[in-house]
Amino acid sequence: MPADPLDELQQRILSCRKCPRLVAWRERVACQKRAAFQDEEYWGRPVPGFGDPAARLLVIGLAPAAHGGNRTGRVFTGDRSGDWLFAALHRAGYANQPTSRHREDGLRLRDCYIAACVRCAPPANRPTPQERDTCLPYLVEELHLLKCVRVLLCLGSFAWEGALRALRASGHVPGRKPTFGHGVQSAVGPFTLVASYHPSQQNTFTGRLTEKMLDVVLQQAKAASIKT
Repeated sequence: MPADPLDELQQRILSCRKCPRLVAWRERVACQKRAAFQDEEYWGRPVPGFGDPAARLLVIGLAPAAHGGNRTGRVFTGDRSGDWLFAALHRAGYANQPTSRHREDGLRLRDCYIAACVRCAPPANRPTPQERDTCLPYLVEELHLLKCVRVLLCLGSFAWEGALRALRASGHVPGRKPTFGHGVQSAVGPFTLVASYHPSQQNTFTGRLTEKMLDVVLQQAKAASIKT
């Protein structure tokens, strides 16, 4: 029986070593660890996307966190940004539980798939443009394989730019490049892009992003996915 193409893609992501700086950093973090996680075995590898293969909604982040996804092996799992995201996905009906601590914690996504523009944890959470472009073909392939996806929820300006580049590489070019802004919605080919501030501590601690704001943008995304 032929292997599932999405599973094959995830396996290729797991073995990727194309960006020397990112490989060195993710493995150094996994070796040195954070004091609070000294007893845990870090993932220390690229982090593939996960979720419902029949999803209409694709949530796109920047990259795994050094002590979040790079530790747990699942994007947004085990960090403060994920605390906000999964609670919001649960309130919107996309997740079966409001928290995600590790890969085997029982989290299931419905009608939603989560990925990142860059699959390895970058130093200072800042990938270079070259690293972004090297990793982007994985997102392009996900868009091709996730046949039902019609809405891309972009968490932050980096994800917004990455999504636009991935769509362009897939042959979908907007008539006029849409500018990132929280709540901005733009049609690109058969897809709808919805923008949100990233649920980083920098944004949530300062009130730039509130739970209500994240809930509203998820309802925008849900409404757009139903229409399409």
